Amino acid sequence: MASPSRFCLLALVSTFVLLLAGQEAVAACNTSPGVGVDWTKCEKRRLNLSGQDLSKGVFAHTDFGRTDLKDARFIGADLSEADFSNARLTGADLGKARMIKTHGDRADFAEAKLQGVDMTKAEMSRADFTGADFTGAVMIKAELGRSNLSGAILDGADMSRSEIARAIFKGASLAGSNLSEAYTYLARFEGTDLSQTKGLVQFQIDAACGDDETVLPAGLQRPASWPCGEE
Repeated sequence: MASPSRFCLLALVSTFVLLLAGQEAVAACNTSPGVGVDWTKCEKRRLNLSGQDLSKGVFAHTDFGRTDLKDARFIGADLSEADFSNARLTGADLGKARMIKTHGDRADFAEAKLQGVDMTKAEMSRADFTGADFTGAVMIKAELGRSNLSGAILDGADMSRSEIARAIFKGASLAGSNLSEAYTYLARFEGTDLSQTKGLVQFQIDAACGDDETVLPAGLQRPASWPCGEE
């Protein structure tokens, strides 16, 4: 049987290890922004990081809420489960970034570069993606309800099983995009060419909104309910 003194020693060692780990984590969070920085689980809210090059960095579970990241670069970065709620990322370059389960409610991604990004199960409700480039992006099961994707480039994007209810796609480019099983309730496709999309079926079109300028895939019919009224 271990002696009481041995238990005390083990407890002290464990406490020391935990304190050391905590100090290392704090030190990592205080690292200056730059290529390859590791800010895992750090709080970076309400900061001005506009124009910073954070490419290939690790930001898993990092909180960027309300931070200004205009024109920042996150090329090839790991942003899994990071939080960009209400953050500003206009013109930011996130090409090939890993954004699995990333949060971005009401974030501003206007004109952002998101080519090849993996946004599987990302939660981006009410975000602004006006003019953003999602060419080749993976957006399977992404939550994009009420987001604005007007003029966005979604060519070749995989949006299968995504939630795009009430999202706006006016004038967006969707050539080769996969919309299989996407939830399209009141999604706005006015002025949008859907003829080259994949996976769309009639009930998805019936649930969505369009107008005389909406071009449908072969075999699908324009619903009598079009155009939808303004909400």
